[in-house]
Formats: sequence, C-alpha cells, structure tokens
Amino acid sequence: MTIDSGEDSRRLWSGSFVLAIVTNLCMSMVFYLLMTSMALYAVDRFSASDSTAGLASSSFLIGALVARIFAGKFLDFVGRRRTLALSLAVFVLMSALYLPVGDLTLLILVRFVHGVAFGTGNTAITASVIRLIPAARRSEGIGYFGISSTLSTAAGPFLAVLLADRADYSALFWFSAACSLVGLILALFLRLPERTPTPEERERMWRLRLSDMVDPAALPIATLMLVAGFAYSGVLTFLGSYAASEDLSTAAGGFFLVYAVVVLLSRLVMGRIQDSRGDNAVVYPTLLSFAFGLLLLAVAPSALGVLVAGAFVGFGFGALLPSTQAIAVTEAPAPRVGTATSTFYLLLDAGTGLGPLLLGVLIPFAGFRGMYLVLAIIVLAAAPLYHRVHGHKHYVRRFQV
Repeated sequence: MTIDSGEDSRRLWSGSFVLAIVTNLCMSMVFYLLMTSMALYAVDRFSASDSTAGLASSSFLIGALVARIFAGKFLDFVGRRRTLALSLAVFVLMSALYLPVGDLTLLILVRFVHGVAFGTGNTAITASVIRLIPAARRSEGIGYFGISSTLSTAAGPFLAVLLADRADYSALFWFSAACSLVGLILALFLRLPERTPTPEERERMWRLRLSDMVDPAALPIATLMLVAGFAYSGVLTFLGSYAASEDLSTAAGGFFLVYAVVVLLSRLVMGRIQDSRGDNAVVYPTLLSFAFGLLLLAVAPSALGVLVAGAFVGFGFGALLPSTQAIAVTEAPAPRVGTATSTFYLLLDAGTGLGPLLLGVLIPFAGFRGMYLVLAIIVLAAAPLYHRVHGHKHYVRRFQV
C-alpha cells in the first residue's frame, strides 16, 4: 500500500487544501440552492402534492445515499482524482438538465442521478482532504474544510429565494449549472493524495459484503448523525413553510444567515478544543444547543425567536458535524478512511433524506410547532446515544502521525 501525500507534515494550509475547500463550496452551494427550493418548485411547476414535492426534494439525498454505499469501497480502485472529476462532470450535466425537464417523474429521476453524482464526488474529496490534514490537527482541519459547507448553508437558501422571486426558476438552474462548472474546472487543477490498494485488496475488489461497504469502526458515531440529520431535515425542508405560515418569511432568511455566522465562528475554535480536550468536550454541548434551538422554533414563533434559534442550531448541528466526522475517520484504520467517510455520510444522508418524507406525514397531525418539539426531544435523547456508542470512553484522542 502506498499513499502519495505529505501525511507526516505538520503544515495544514496548502494550495491543494484551499482548492479543495473552494471546490466543495461549489458542490455544496448547488446542493443547498436546489434542496431549499425544489419542493416549492415541484408544487408551482407541476402542481405536486406535499408528499410528492417532498420526494422531489429528498430524491437527491436518496441518490447520494446509494452512491455512498459503493463509493467508499471503489474510490481507491478508480482513483480519487478521477472519481472526483467524473462525478463533477455528471454533476454539471444534471444541473443543466433541470432546464428542459417538463415532467414530474423525470424531475425526480434527474434529482436522483444528481444526488448520485454529489454523493460520489463528496465522498472522494472529503476522504482525500483528510489525507491533506496533519493527523494531530485533524479536528481543526476538518472544521476549516467544513466552512465551505457553512457558507453555502447561508448563501444557498438566500440566493435560491432571490433568484426565484426576482427572476425565475430558470435563472436558479442556470446559476446552479454555472456553479457546478466552476467546481469541475477547479477539480481538474486539484492534486489529491492517492492510495494504491494492496494485492489482497485487489483480489477482494468485487466482494461486496456489508463490511466492505460500511466501516464497523465508523458506524457507531455515524448512527448519531443519522439522528442529527433527521432532525436538521426539519429545518432545511420545512422552515420556509413554517415561517410563511407565521408571517415570518424574512426571519427565515435571517435564520440561515445567523446559522452560518455562528457555525463559522465555532469552527475556528471547536476543532482545537476537540484536539486538545477530547470529543466529549465538544459533542455534549453541541447536542444540547441543537435541541434548545429546535425547542425555540416550537415555542417562540417570532422574528427574534427564529434568529436566536438560528444561533443555537448553528452551534449545535453546525459544530457537531465536523466533530463527529473527525471521530469517524480517527476510529477507522488508515486503509479504510474512504469507507469510513462514506459510512459517515451514508447515515447522515439517510437521516436527512428520509426526514422530509416522515416529517411530512407528522406535520398534518402535529403542525410545524409540534414537529419541532418532537425533533427537540429526539436530539436531546441523542445525548445518551452518544454516551453509549462513544462518549463513555472518556479519553482525549491520540492520533497516529
């Protein structure tokens, strides 16, 4: 086995690391642009029902979930740079295909394939970036890399509303295609550390056992993100509708802005805290903050309440994601970092993708406020889950440098 990277270097910032951040920003921007607008587009354009509109939105994540099942295993056989370039080429094509689509079933199919491209490309770039980060600064580096996703959580929904309202959905799709193309061009200049599979791994290449597609070491902490992703899907998919029903549409845009600012600030410090004081010092506070933010949405439907909720959800879910990802890749053996990465995002996507479907069934009975109350309780209950799967170990992680 060989790994072409400066893995022993203590240097974090490099040209490849910065380029990877910007490439991921382009991919994430398209994800949030379309995820926050697709359900409404399906209703406006095709008169879709609420459940079908939810499927049009979540089929992207279902595609990403399917891709991650296989991406982790075959990533090193195909090549990380090649996988990223090919997936981004499909990503550009699917972004452009929204424009001529005139059928709801075809729209769902495009969304699914678009999600497959996203899941494959995101797994490739994330697994590769981990190799660019010095092991002793892993939580810090992953936090910085995640800033690209953070910026898109604010800019994506904002631009989606702006383009759909002041222009039309065609402008939104053109912008998404252009952003995807920029990501593809940048990826062509990106040098990623490649890992050469061993002869034994090549012999087992076509063996598709569960352990070949899901990393057992990363699975316990990934279950926590299954729950967290499910809860966050209630914000990502339904906050706009909830805010409109309470005459708080402007505050909904402010929610994502506050969310992004708080996540950005938290990632400047939380990674360092995790590297020095251990996982529990970060995970427990973020879970409590996430639950409290959801509770505020349930009991304080006002402009101020929505903005304050954005701050608590930002510190909660926004800081929880890179922290648990660092745990997942650290728990896994070095040769299985790609599989660990796909396992982590597989369960995160499963929660985020299935959430809109299940919560769409709950909303007619409990209302939006009741839904957010239920989600707050679920996130609070995730703290004992974390203790069971990882938190009871009570140690400061020691990295193999």
